[in-house]
Amino acid sequence: MKDWIRNLWNDEEGASAIEYALIAALIAVAIVTVAGLVGDDLVEVFEDIRDGLAGGGE
Repeated sequence: MKDWIRNLWNDEEGASAIEYALIAALIAVAIVTVAGLVGDDLVEVFEDIRDGLAGGGE
């Protein structure tokens, strides 16, 4: 039992998985933030195109 606990304490394999998970989470937050900022502008562009095609932009 002591050896198992000692091996578990010294095992650093899980640390890399946690680091990769944190990096992936930060990237996901960045993507969501950028998509939110660009998304509003993109909606406005498509609404302008829709209004232009419908003749409402005149």
